[in-house]
Amino acid sequence: MSKRMSRFAALTSSLLLAAGAALFGAGQASAAQADFGYVALGDSYSSGVGAGNYDSSSGSCKRTTRAYPALWAAAHSPQTFSFTACSGARTGDVLSGQLGPLNSGTDLVSITVGGNDAGFSDVMTTCVLQSESTCVNRANEAKRYVDTTLPGQLDQVYDAIRGRAPSAKVVVLGYPRFYKLSGTCVAGLTEGERSAINGAADHLNAAIAKRAADHGYTFASVVGAFTGHEICSGSAWLHSVNWTNIGESYHPTAAGQSGGYLPVFSGKV
Repeated sequence: MSKRMSRFAALTSSLLLAAGAALFGAGQASAAQADFGYVALGDSYSSGVGAGNYDSSSGSCKRTTRAYPALWAAAHSPQTFSFTACSGARTGDVLSGQLGPLNSGTDLVSITVGGNDAGFSDVMTTCVLQSESTCVNRANEAKRYVDTTLPGQLDQVYDAIRGRAPSAKVVVLGYPRFYKLSGTCVAGLTEGERSAINGAADHLNAAIAKRAADHGYTFASVVGAFTGHEICSGSAWLHSVNWTNIGESYHPTAAGQSGGYLPVFSGKV
């Protein structure tokens, strides 16, 4: 049995022991909790921007207990949980500032990254403020970046994770498709703009999935989980443009973290 599998077996055993303690009063069972370490890396989709209740000590990183990594840790009680994901993070930020907690004892790593490198914030801003043709051109520019430059940047991050945490299971999560086409929205972006944004998101997810697979990592798509909960769906788990809090625009709500990202991540662990 590999080191990683033995650690997962130990975690399962500890959970069973804890359940036995609750049922039969075996007070010593909790002392057998497994040595299981989880590190959550990435950008605002992992830190929880849009979900609210931010930890003031995390500053501009805007980490929250409502984000899927914190929710998973609260439900599974790993012995160590390091939450270094940060709003606005690009691949270079992950490399320079988030990998410190990783070590040979790390069992599980989650990460969302790549959207900021590809300029998705600027794509959204362009599409909201400028013409449809300008929006489509900017989305296509982002797709070219994804094709030419992003794969090498992702490789650097994924290589660094494996170098620091050689036995960890690494789950790479993607991004939602943002708009339901022909949905409930009666104003705002055109259907062409919404389609261009969705197409760029799909292109980004495909690139991330390929790089993750090539490194032996597990890719977790959240597109299916958010289907029916896109912007213009009438039951959105994503913030639309919010002019009073622009940083939360196009990010998952608390329901998007708990109902979208969390079950997808849990299903891959």
